[in-house]
Amino acid sequence: MTAYRVVQWATGTIGVRSLRAVVEHPGLTLAGVYVHTPGKAGRDAGELCGLGPTGVTATQDIEEIVGSGADCVLYMPLVCDLDEVCRLLESGANIVTTRGEFHHPPSMDPDVRKRVEAACERGGTSIHSTGSSPGFITEAVPLVLTSIARRLDSLTIDEFANLSRRPSPELLFDVMGFGAAPAEFGEERLTHARTSFGPSLRLVADALSLPLDSLEADGEVATARHRIRIAAGELAPGTVAAQRLTVTGRHAGRPLLRFRATWYCTTDLDPAWDLHDTGWHISVESDAPLEVGIRFPVPLDRMAAVSPSYTANRAVNAVPFVCAAAPGIRTTPDLPQITATLS
Repeated sequence: MTAYRVVQWATGTIGVRSLRAVVEHPGLTLAGVYVHTPGKAGRDAGELCGLGPTGVTATQDIEEIVGSGADCVLYMPLVCDLDEVCRLLESGANIVTTRGEFHHPPSMDPDVRKRVEAACERGGTSIHSTGSSPGFITEAVPLVLTSIARRLDSLTIDEFANLSRRPSPELLFDVMGFGAAPAEFGEERLTHARTSFGPSLRLVADALSLPLDSLEADGEVATARHRIRIAAGELAPGTVAAQRLTVTGRHAGRPLLRFRATWYCTTDLDPAWDLHDTGWHISVESDAPLEVGIRFPVPLDRMAAVSPSYTANRAVNAVPFVCAAAPGIRTTPDLPQITATLS
């Protein structure tokens, strides 16, 4: 087995889980760790992810990373820095990222795409965006499910998150607006939904030779029927208790692909919504119709601790496939089916 030398770039919630997976992976060797927080610099990688000493210390020096001889960088910062990305690619390090900028090259800014592809060519490297959502559920799963069809009428991906046991009042009340008076979704949130999930929908549509004419986004809320206590606090009757964002891709004037994210704090809603447990539900309307449910069998009060694995693990598992790929921006259809080497 080839032992790929891997750098972990950033150690936030997802990055820490990814770092731990690299250290424990039988086919990967940790070559370096890049951190943004000064207090993490100089600390052993094992200390940062809850493991024993690794002999690899975290750094804030990109030149140290470039000089590490890494085969791949797991790039997971909060904000994508194009200068960093191109510097790493030019140095000969492939990149697997949970950033969403590289899911569908034709959706990228043409100048940015040209610059990244040139960096890949100079370094003989490739870059691939993946994760759980977008990534696994918006690309890998739809491509598999449609592989037994000869006609596709529509495909809908529903993502459900029960937040009733999430003890994060700042996130739920201040950021997401739960417990507030119902209001229309702002254009900023709708634009974010289109840019986050639209590239995946376009990617799947292109792979099926059914290119999308347009992308639309809309949002809606439901309110609490009665006063309810959740882990983050209290919701009064008539205040926002559920939210839904939908991104729809149209082909030949009709809805073809849809991603719909539903977050809820109670099932006692006005109006009543058809809700599933935390997880995904995929509906395929075709000459081989399918209804597929994927439930996360994790207690809600442990979901925040477990859920980062869904995003981090797919990125880690993709490393050998991206290292073996031809130079360029590589998408899910470009790569072989990603499989895991389990320990």
